[in-house]
Amino acid sequence: MSRNRTRLGIAGATALGLVAALLTGCGSDGDAGGGVTKLTFAASTFGDPGRGPKLTAWLDEFNKSQDKVQVSAAAVPYPTFGQTVLTQMGSGQGPDLVRFDMPEFEAAADAGLIAPLDKLVDVSKYDLIKQPDQFMVHDGVRHGIIFEASNYAMFYNADLIPTPPTTYDQFFSTAKSLTKGDVYGLAFRQTEAEEAGVWQDIFNYVYGFGGAWSDGKNLTINSPENLKGLQAYKDLYDANVIPRGADAATFRRMFAEGKVGMELNNGGYVTATRGQNPNLKFSVAPIPFPVRKQGAILAPIVINEASEAKEEAATFIRWALEPQNQIKLQEILGASSVATTTQRSAEALKETPFLTVFDELTESSLPQIVLGFEAKTPDIRKVVVQNVIAALQGKVDLKSALDRAQQQATELVS
Repeated sequence: MSRNRTRLGIAGATALGLVAALLTGCGSDGDAGGGVTKLTFAASTFGDPGRGPKLTAWLDEFNKSQDKVQVSAAAVPYPTFGQTVLTQMGSGQGPDLVRFDMPEFEAAADAGLIAPLDKLVDVSKYDLIKQPDQFMVHDGVRHGIIFEASNYAMFYNADLIPTPPTTYDQFFSTAKSLTKGDVYGLAFRQTEAEEAGVWQDIFNYVYGFGGAWSDGKNLTINSPENLKGLQAYKDLYDANVIPRGADAATFRRMFAEGKVGMELNNGGYVTATRGQNPNLKFSVAPIPFPVRKQGAILAPIVINEASEAKEEAATFIRWALEPQNQIKLQEILGASSVATTTQRSAEALKETPFLTVFDELTESSLPQIVLGFEAKTPDIRKVVVQNVIAALQGKVDLKSALDRAQQQATELVS
């Protein structure tokens, strides 16, 4: 796919003010005295209650191993992360290292905001996992290294659900039967404030019912299969089996407290859940939709093209790719995979037997981008989410909402 590289425009002084407030101090300091170059690594995962402190400790291990480069963490809240960092990078500023989700990664690569890595990191030295790694390269140019690859599956409270559902009908009836008092059978995101998260959630319904956002050349937002999958999502919303209006942080806490029975989430959620409640008895199974196809969080680590310390930033990536550091990172991330092939320990499998559920989903998982329109994914996502939520709220019927999204998105990309 050819890349038309143009700097992203700045979304006004207000946006810049927000960015400055959230990323104060980001960017390399160059030689900050004593021959040490100080860098900043921005990632929403640094704010995770379970994984954040462990990732910071992992970062400290790098800093202790170095005498010329030091990396500090910058946590930006997930709902605003992509736009915040893209705006900063678009102005020629921002953190040196960034952990992106795929839609923002594609947009940043297309806009020339990411430094090519081919001359900075010799990937032939590492046993990279090919399936997710293929999405790190554009037109033969490598822009990222997988930081985390995490497949979506169904989390369920094993005390409330002894036998997990294996069909959508069972999924629906289980959610309905569990919803009583202050307990809900299910939870998912359903507000515009969590646009990126809604996109991740509905991706599973679209692809799990045989749909797709495109055929690689044309958008297929209003296809019959997409309508069927999103109708299944809306039916659950209409059945009042979810805590309506609750954001992800709220309903994930509810899951940890035993007040939500099921949730579709990625492997990184394992560690976060245990961090909130080590005593919660929960397990994981494949999403029980008609087609075994689900989303995956592919989160690349990249170097900001505007960074004045690209070689030093690459030092951190090379360190992260070393086998022992990959193993430690995977242990922190939980049920996710990392950039390279690693062997799960017998101890880890004994503690978490369902790790194999996630691993077996790798070949049927897809990054949450619009194939053929990768760099336009954030724009298409906005259009789709706005229209789907309008249908949830009863402002328009779902078919009309998807027809309108198809028209708006097609005009946007043409």
